[in-house]
Amino acid sequence: MTHDDQGPSHGHIPQGQQPPYGQPQPYGQQPEQYGPYGPSASAAPAPWPAEQHRRRGRVRPAVLAATGVVLAAAVAGGALMYTGGDDDAPAASPAAPGASATVTPAAVPSVTGSLPSDAPSALASLLARPVVRPEQAFPESAVRLADGSRYERVDLATTTDCARGMSQDLAALAEQGEGCSRLTTALFTDAERRSQVSVTVASFVRAEDAGMVFGMASMDPVTYQTVSLDPPPGAGLPTVPPGSPGVFRRLMTVRSVVFANGQWGDGSETGEADLTRQTEDLLQYVNDNVVAYEEG
Repeated sequence: MTHDDQGPSHGHIPQGQQPPYGQPQPYGQQPEQYGPYGPSASAAPAPWPAEQHRRRGRVRPAVLAATGVVLAAAVAGGALMYTGGDDDAPAASPAAPGASATVTPAAVPSVTGSLPSDAPSALASLLARPVVRPEQAFPESAVRLADGSRYERVDLATTTDCARGMSQDLAALAEQGEGCSRLTTALFTDAERRSQVSVTVASFVRAEDAGMVFGMASMDPVTYQTVSLDPPPGAGLPTVPPGSPGVFRRLMTVRSVVFANGQWGDGSETGEADLTRQTEDLLQYVNDNVVAYEEG
């Protein structure tokens, strides 16, 4: 069971902000954390590096589109409601004379999700299974798709502290339900080593929480996004320049949301169709792996 959001979301990314966790550290300090790309190819996937990877910024709102159809599909035909926003925000109190103004971040809307009345009876048993593991979602370091295209997985990181791989707003949204169980991200590049596509699997305790996240991320990918990985030391790939265009897609399975963020490593603004194809193909590849496990 998969729901998709393949709407247009290609645009420039301003200079990346630091993720909302940890303190900056140089790449070279912890090369041993990159699991299967260190000395042993059989090593376990690395725990999410404290600050080895940075969020590459946010796409411009002008290039995004979301529809009620996507929102309705977000919870497999169920309901997704949120409250809050400008109309509901309390009016600001006037500042006292001579007092300095304090800027507070916008509140994350309160969101609730529910399953449809005709949800499959097997759903409870499917949710009782352990969440998909990194090696199940990303079983191959060398990927060949049905169309013959080839990709290399150059990094893999996993964490049970999902907020470390999410924007602050997405992390706050996920906390409104029963929580995210595991977040795993892999970085892929094509045979020409031009593209850099980060694919993230975020698995949730409840299917309705996955639907809630998928629905909100579909409506506002600018705010609700996952962290893109930068190439690890020794990968031989450049760090994507700030402000480079990107392609953003997502799919939903039974209890997981699969995100894909694609960019050209050199920051090129041409070849959008090819970059979109690669991003969507890798997203579908990983999604198929997750579906095979969750529904198998």
